[in-house]
Amino acid sequence: MSAPAALAGHRFTFAFQPIIDAVDRQVYSYEALVRGPGGESAAMVVQQVGPADLHDFDRRARVIAIAQAARLCVPCRLNLNFLPQSLQTCPDAITSIFEAAIAYHFPIERIVLEVTESEVIDDPVQLGRALNAFRAQGLTISIDDFGAGYAGLNLLADFQPDSVKIDMHLVRGIDSRGPRQAIVRAILQACVDLGIDVIAEGVETEAEYRWFLEANVRYFQGYLFAKPGFECLPSVRYK
Repeated sequence: MSAPAALAGHRFTFAFQPIIDAVDRQVYSYEALVRGPGGESAAMVVQQVGPADLHDFDRRARVIAIAQAARLCVPCRLNLNFLPQSLQTCPDAITSIFEAAIAYHFPIERIVLEVTESEVIDDPVQLGRALNAFRAQGLTISIDDFGAGYAGLNLLADFQPDSVKIDMHLVRGIDSRGPRQAIVRAILQACVDLGIDVIAEGVETEAEYRWFLEANVRYFQGYLFAKPGFECLPSVRYK
């Protein structure tokens, strides 16, 4: 798989947003975020994809993201979004990741698959079994937007991922919202008991950051630290 072949004909590219380790003050991972060729949002790009082609687009996007990450010499983990129903509609949804990692010399053990929890998951048990099989081959698994979708608690019960990303709607203004604090504290305790790392995503204010830091969360993502870098790795503002 040559780089030109993988990138030929696509009408989208990627921005890269860091996930930081606030304790060690270093970039823990970069999340690859779909963008249009002129920097258009992921939503605008996906709007151009028909429903029948969505999961094939999802598969192709990961291949292109790996190619770009290799070109940018990403030195740490790489988070890739993944629609769980791709496992049913695209037979090579996962094997294409391994093929791209080999082709672009990107270590498979540094690839983190972010399962998009907001997509309906028909059978969490079957999904967990499939993902565990890929974990055994070196992939790391994370649940994205935890707390926003349909199957988060079921996934935790049937399948323990390596990490979860607390949905930004729970993060927003958490320092002054008691109900959100109670919900997030329960999630954090469950993750501690299960040995799952927690990432607070969408952090925009110092107060949000301090609340999570005092709750012993060490991994963060959000505009407070860095906006996504369009086809580049942006600089980070540590707090």
